[in-house]
Amino acid sequence: MGKKIVILNGSPRKKGNTSALTQAFSRGAEKAGCTVTEFFLGDMDIHGCMGCFGGHSSKECPCARHDDMDKIYPAVRQCDIVVLASPLYYWTVSGQLKTAVDRLFALEEKDGNFLRGGKSSVLLMAAEGSGFEDALTYYTNLARHLKWNDLGHVLAGGNMDIGDINGKPELDKAYELGLSIK
Repeated sequence: MGKKIVILNGSPRKKGNTSALTQAFSRGAEKAGCTVTEFFLGDMDIHGCMGCFGGHSSKECPCARHDDMDKIYPAVRQCDIVVLASPLYYWTVSGQLKTAVDRLFALEEKDGNFLRGGKSSVLLMAAEGSGFEDALTYYTNLARHLKWNDLGHVLAGGNMDIGDINGKPELDKAYELGLSIK
């Protein structure tokens, strides 16, 4: 039985360079027998964490705030791998992705922990430049904190306009990373 993968795509552009990375990764993962569910966060109504500590991880929709995160929680709870995908914004992940990641905290509150440990993760990023160091530090620290097994990352610089990534080796790397998941 293949792994269940959830992609949290924090790009505001559905046909952008980050989405090209997620599509390549998904093709590889599906060929390897995995099931991939992608959430395009830019089209979802997700609000920031209120810091209320009112979540209950055992509930189907664990957060006190109800919005489109209610669609994401069950998928993340049941998945084996979480893929964080984002363009590089001010040296880190997009606000769309950061907001969703912050809200995943509800899966850790009160009744049990459905987020920490037992999962793996991947980072996929595209950018105009190549200064991924802070984003990689954020991702590495997050994975370490959540006790996720880091399966790797693909960081694709030099991609300003939609389609700039086409034909670049990072797409092959994303595909191969997906294909490597057993």
